[in-house]
Amino acid sequence: MTDLLRKKYLIVPLILVVCVASYAWIFGTRRVDYNVQVKPLLNKKCISCHGGVRRKGGFSVVFRDDALAPTESGKPAIIPGDPDGSEFIRRLSAHNPEERMPYHDKPLAKEEIDILRQWVREGANFGTHWAYAPVKEVDVPKPRRLWGLWPAGKPDWVRNDIDYFILDKMKTEDLKPSVEADKSILLRRVSMDLTGLPAPKAFAEKFLKDNGEKAYETLVDSLLASTAYGERWTAMWMDLARYADTKGYERDDSRSIWRYRDWLIKAFNADMPYDRFLTEQLAGDLMPKPSDEQYIATAFHRNTMTNDEGGTDNEEFRTAAALDRVNTTWEALMGTTFGCAQCHGHPYDPFRNDEYYKFLAYFNNSRDEDSWAEYPLLKEFRGRDSAHYVELGSWLGRNTTPDHASEILHFLKTGQPAINSLLADSFANAELADTKWLVMRKNSAARLKQVPLTGRDQLLFRAQTYTTDGHLVVHLDSAGGPVLFKYDLPQTKGAWKLFSTPIPTVQGKHDLHIVYASASLKKQTENGIMFDWFHATREFPGKPGAERDSAYQHYLDLVSTNQATTTPIMLDNPADMYRPTRMFVKGNWLVKGAEVRAAVPKSLNPMPKDAPPNRLGLAQWMTSPENPLVSRTLVNRLWAQLFGTGLAETLEDLGTQGIPPTHRELLDHLAYRFMHDMKWSVKALLREMVMSATYRQDSRISPEDSQKDPYNHYYARGPRVRLDAEQLRDQ
Repeated sequence: MTDLLRKKYLIVPLILVVCVASYAWIFGTRRVDYNVQVKPLLNKKCISCHGGVRRKGGFSVVFRDDALAPTESGKPAIIPGDPDGSEFIRRLSAHNPEERMPYHDKPLAKEEIDILRQWVREGANFGTHWAYAPVKEVDVPKPRRLWGLWPAGKPDWVRNDIDYFILDKMKTEDLKPSVEADKSILLRRVSMDLTGLPAPKAFAEKFLKDNGEKAYETLVDSLLASTAYGERWTAMWMDLARYADTKGYERDDSRSIWRYRDWLIKAFNADMPYDRFLTEQLAGDLMPKPSDEQYIATAFHRNTMTNDEGGTDNEEFRTAAALDRVNTTWEALMGTTFGCAQCHGHPYDPFRNDEYYKFLAYFNNSRDEDSWAEYPLLKEFRGRDSAHYVELGSWLGRNTTPDHASEILHFLKTGQPAINSLLADSFANAELADTKWLVMRKNSAARLKQVPLTGRDQLLFRAQTYTTDGHLVVHLDSAGGPVLFKYDLPQTKGAWKLFSTPIPTVQGKHDLHIVYASASLKKQTENGIMFDWFHATREFPGKPGAERDSAYQHYLDLVSTNQATTTPIMLDNPADMYRPTRMFVKGNWLVKGAEVRAAVPKSLNPMPKDAPPNRLGLAQWMTSPENPLVSRTLVNRLWAQLFGTGLAETLEDLGTQGIPPTHRELLDHLAYRFMHDMKWSVKALLREMVMSATYRQDSRISPEDSQKDPYNHYYARGPRVRLDAEQLRDQ
């Protein structure tokens, strides 16, 4: 054997040894993945005792700074880089059952302990859960050849980018796509999905006769343009908005909120961009010069229940409504179970207890107070009232300042800011009738706390009286304080009437002590007057005369009219009626803790620069491209509507306890495109989904596919979706 040949035989094994050693070094020392390997272990084995609910020994593993902080022993349980010196690892490995963790439970397997040991050695870094990471552009997994250096041709089955993601996952699961469904099946499927109804006869005949390449696309575009499209997706959204034509609780009395339903239908049919769609529902009232339609959009958060049962605490149910708005905003719009943080830090996700109340502050300053009439209401005037409103607006524009005119017109449309009589207290022979209205009897008294009076020289109040000699005296600050005004009340025979009286100018906020007397009331238990609301305002403008008198009469008529269409809406308190937000100790609304200001969780995107600290700023934060949850949540919900299951199955929980997405890259791809390329167009997003080959597949299942993928998680066949209640009815 020659020397050259001998050297070749020696070099080849040497190269193989080097390659094997390099492979072992590169892949054998791969860093631990916190989200995939560590977080599931902590959630399953540790968090029940060391999370947001309980922090036994002063140790918690939800946040990194908590996990590395000193425990009750005075020393940290985890020392990054030093697993042998970390009490956390020692307790997991201990043999004494009184020391070993999990306490009095099955010990961790050696492989699990090794993962946690390596994690601590690598610095005990906490990763960001996929759903809380920013949505970024994703490369479409198109096939390539020549070791990935050259793009391959487009597979025959693929129709758009969705199919590349689906096909890529199919290959890893050893699955193949199904053939396209028959035209008649596709016709019914896409019609039911997009409009909730079978296709109109004209659409159906045109599609079935057209054998061109664009036939299906034309059908889809026609269905998206149909008015039935808006009704179908409104039905979905009404469920998320907990819509009802009743108030809930006890009698479940009627509620007139149908204008919000109609607003939704119009918004979906007009393909209102989803960022604006959310903004108007969350904060339409806070937008510059809001229109009636923008006010009506805010009824989204007036679908909360109100309790008309006598004897209930109105503040309790006002608070319950505010909490419901927080939880609905997170679960319906951001796919996250945030409500856990009401009583303690979230046990699984990075949300602290105080962050729940900071978020609550966005909703806690609203004007609604569990009133029977569901104030505040938007009035939409009709007929003569509408004409008088326009005339009055024109007259005010000529006779007072823009601010004063705006104040008057706002009160006419919304009845705000008014003080509901259900806030009264300190009763003497008076009470809240059925916990709804302030009722006063013979020689009675009651108090309204901290009424803003700065700049006000007139008081309006709505009441009904039952005697001809009722007399009011209102004192400032105490029952024997200065008299603000006196008023002789006429008989209204139990009908609601509007009363007005001038008051002297007083600065600041004052308690108003109301004293009522009537000589004609024979019994102490007889009612003399019942109040609805009070409104301290400025005197109606203009110079005395016929024109001013006519304008003022229009004003009084419009305040009193019962001919307007009314819809419950969201409005915030003015600055001088601001309601502070305090934490609830252990979630109990009766036990108040520290005061907090409106803010969003630190673990997510920051508030946009110059965003106001109110619901409008909150909407800007949610619809920012940096928000990781809003676009993902809607994409996931729409996918579930079409395919029966979301890409992430737990629609309301994309957090660490939710079921991970089967196609995470596809979810992020669609979420990114929805915001950036589609400009938040819901129609464009739905069109992309239904135009895919994935959606168009035949739904028949083979025995082989049934064994490999019984629940169709990898979409090797078309969807089988049950009809919802409305669709069944319409069939």
